[in-house]
Amino acid sequence: MAVTSELVKQLRDKTGAGMMDCKKALDESNGNMEQAIEILRKKGAATAAKRADKTANEGIVVAKISDDGKRGIMVEINCETDFVARGEDFTSFAQSIAQIVFDNTPASVEALHALPHPDGKTVADALSNLTGKVGEKTEIRRIYAVSADGGFLEQYIHMGSKLGVIVELGAELNPANKTIARDIAMQVAAMSPIVVSRDNVNQELIAKEIDIYRTQAKNEGKPDQIADKIANGRLEKYFQEVVLLEQSFIKDAGKSVKELLAPNVTVKQFKRFQLGESMN
Repeated sequence: MAVTSELVKQLRDKTGAGMMDCKKALDESNGNMEQAIEILRKKGAATAAKRADKTANEGIVVAKISDDGKRGIMVEINCETDFVARGEDFTSFAQSIAQIVFDNTPASVEALHALPHPDGKTVADALSNLTGKVGEKTEIRRIYAVSADGGFLEQYIHMGSKLGVIVELGAELNPANKTIARDIAMQVAAMSPIVVSRDNVNQELIAKEIDIYRTQAKNEGKPDQIADKIANGRLEKYFQEVVLLEQSFIKDAGKSVKELLAPNVTVKQFKRFQLGESMN
């Protein structure tokens, strides 16, 4: 029986094995689907299918910045247990994926899957092979690529590689500014701001917060004028919690992040990946 690309796809859908493994199994079984599945199972290549109903909540975050600080990437790759996440097979694979993303800047995880992997197969095939090797469901959850515009990028990966940050500083790349950039990346990791400055906060969100605070004050029996003052005060506190520049600096609570910056230094943007967080 002729082994068509459609037959290979059907076997891959059933087993989760790599394309080349599926093609070889079908060739060996003369196109018999059930025999091909048995061949793959004996080889351990069908592990991905057996793990498909598992949840991959562990893993690592990897970041990479170019030497000139102009380009950066970050990836999150998941598995089922911390034991596998700390293993050489998984960490080496994660580093290889980071390099592929850095070199090719794919537009999506799906586009990344189609790219060549150093072992000569696609990233999707290499991922299936990794699943078979470690015996757990593994997946590339998300990728991020960024270029600096007039400044430079810095990264911070928290211990255990469960959390990563990339920041862009609008400043000259020198040792002093690089230290500041790393401190700010650590700030983002620790304090989870959502925007750089209050100008970046969505106006609808501000209006919603004000309405909530005013209603709370009125429910406490405050008159309208006092309720407005209380609402504005609580909004300021909200800004200090979610706006990076207005947060207290983690290394010196007496300073805000903004006060840490020299007049010619700005924070242009940041991206924070925490393992398993919602992407909504």
